[in-house]
Amino acid sequence: MKLFAPKYYKDFSCIAEKCTHNCCIGWEIDIDPDSAKKYNALDSGYGKNIKNSMEMSEDPHFVLEENKRCPHLDENGLCRIICELGEEYLCRICREHPRFYNDFLKGKEVGLGMACEEAARIILSSDEYDVIEHIGNVCGECCNIGIDTHEYRKEIYSILKNDSISYDDRLHAIYERFDISPHIFEDAKWHEIIEELEYLDAAHKELFLNYSSLEKTPKEIEEISERALAYFIYRHCTCAFDYEEYLAMLGFCLFLERLFVSVYISESDITPEVIGRIISEEIEYSPENTQRIINELYFW
Repeated sequence: MKLFAPKYYKDFSCIAEKCTHNCCIGWEIDIDPDSAKKYNALDSGYGKNIKNSMEMSEDPHFVLEENKRCPHLDENGLCRIICELGEEYLCRICREHPRFYNDFLKGKEVGLGMACEEAARIILSSDEYDVIEHIGNVCGECCNIGIDTHEYRKEIYSILKNDSISYDDRLHAIYERFDISPHIFEDAKWHEIIEELEYLDAAHKELFLNYSSLEKTPKEIEEISERALAYFIYRHCTCAFDYEEYLAMLGFCLFLERLFVSVYISESDITPEVIGRIISEEIEYSPENTQRIINELYFW
């Protein structure tokens, strides 16, 4: 099966100790069965530290230390597992982060998630988001998804690339073409939804409550907002089973884009990369929050 990725995908590599928001802090790190088996077979050296740091529950995971740090994160922000044993000993989630995968009719796509600030920097600085390249092959068979969502994506990207009209007019062209937009709910309804989400950091809820679907996009963030929306669509709309589900997923992406702009307007001291990271980790990386919003749009 063919594997595809945005052109910017190949520009990513982990910046390790240079990262200002370490992905080894704040997250419970699950251990996949193959890695758990490998770790349990280690009897000497640093392998003992790994075994002692594991909790073999129904969902095996590393027991976090104080301040929710991974027990294998050293004082310099480096992974002790890599330093002591090599990258091949990383569990699947550590090896793959921040990558995500989506199946489609003709193969599989891989992308970078904005919960990683380095990935967010690359995504929000790339003007070639519409260039999707064949990067290799993976095991498996193409899935039997009901619709070809790529045709809709090409159409949306074509609208986004039309710089003969303003960015806000491009958004409205997408709204009108697909008859879905954040405007289906008043801001008060969106605030209710935001209030009901689960948060890693309670301060982010207050940040998100600055949301407004009516804000005009500031000129200095138009290109960045365009790239953010293109990323959201690449990540979330590929796997829709039918047109109704596609519209709900597209509505979700359009909401995230407006949230991105709203936070930027309300908090000018936060960089776009950090805004993208916060939205991604609080909503995109929470299946419950993502589905909560999509359901509101699906049953609208």
